[in-house]
Amino acid sequence: MTTAPETMLPIQTAIYAVLSGDDVLTDAIAAVYDYLPEEVPYPFVVIGEAIETPDNSHDRYGRETVVTLHVWTQARGHTQGLTIAKRVTQLLDHQPLSIEGLDHVVTRHEFSQTLTDPEPPGTIRHVVLRYRVVTEQPPAT
Repeated sequence: MTTAPETMLPIQTAIYAVLSGDDVLTDAIAAVYDYLPEEVPYPFVVIGEAIETPDNSHDRYGRETVVTLHVWTQARGHTQGLTIAKRVTQLLDHQPLSIEGLDHVVTRHEFSQTLTDPEPPGTIRHVVLRYRVVTEQPPAT
C-alpha cells in the first residue's frame, strides 16, 4: 500500500511537469514554483497546499488529493491572472496526468477565486485555483 506522503509528491511532480512543459503557459509567466524564492518577477504560478484523503474501494487503495495552485500577477485588474488561470485549467481539468506509481482516474477543477492585495500600490492580484486529483494504486502483479 502506498501511504499519503508517498502519493502527494508524485502528484505535485506530475502537475509541475504539465505546467512547466506547456509553451503557451510558460510564455505568459516567469515560472512555475513549488516554493517562492525572494525577488521573483511577476506573473508566476505556485503549486501550493494539498490535502489528501483515502478513497479506497473493496479491492483497491485510492486517494483524493486536493491541490491548491496560486497565480500571482502585478496588474491593475484581474484579466492577466484570469487568462493564466484559464490556461492552467485547460491543462489540468479532465486531462490525463502521468503520475509515477499511480493510476490517474481524473483531475477536476473545483473552484477559482480572485483576490486583490490591499497594500499600496494595490497592483498585486492573486487567483486561487483548486483541483481534485483522484488516483488508485495499480493492482499488484
